[in-house]
Amino acid sequence: MTDPASDDDAVAPRRGGYRKGAERRAQILDEMIRMVAEQGVDASSLRSVADALGITHAALRHYFPSRDDLLLAVYREHEVREQGAPERMKSAIGDMRESAARNRAVPGLVQLYTTLSADAVQEGHPTTRDFMRERFTRLRADLAGLIRADQAAGRIRDDLDAEDLASLSIAASDGLQVQWLLDPEAVDGERVLRLLERIVPAGDADRTDGASA
Repeated sequence: MTDPASDDDAVAPRRGGYRKGAERRAQILDEMIRMVAEQGVDASSLRSVADALGITHAALRHYFPSRDDLLLAVYREHEVREQGAPERMKSAIGDMRESAARNRAVPGLVQLYTTLSADAVQEGHPTTRDFMRERFTRLRADLAGLIRADQAAGRIRDDLDAEDLASLSIAASDGLQVQWLLDPEAVDGERVLRLLERIVPAGDADRTDGASA
């Protein structure tokens, strides 16, 4: 059953109801994150979310005009919650390995990420394409900075290109997520990323430490 007052939400901000509008938007995102985590992206159409919340489709479209807008908002909100912990991005591959371990509990949200990635390379999804391009640019830069720090400390060989190694790490992580979604019993992303971490050539200082241990 739809809430007869729900349509008023669509115009509430114009009458000063900013707080009510923000609360409704947060409610929609909470419900969407729950649905995606439990059922995957297939359950994430605008109408199914509106039905679950008991609001009209028109009211929902006021906050999220399109499916792309809704999916991107959900992913952004999920990232904000994931980054609530104070310590993040301590090592280039290690952080992705830890993320792979956490993702086992939320396959639907992993599916959301792969859906956004797939949408980004197709026509008709300009907002998603811009978001994913900016995300990869930022992630490559962050990981390359960590790799350079490891190179300066002698933990990674300094003749390797930091940006290339960052791109390789992202490709490995994303590809493993797709394989895990398709066959979770056969693929352990955390274990494979640990292997990648081990086969990245160490710098002179790390080899010396290992030899003397």
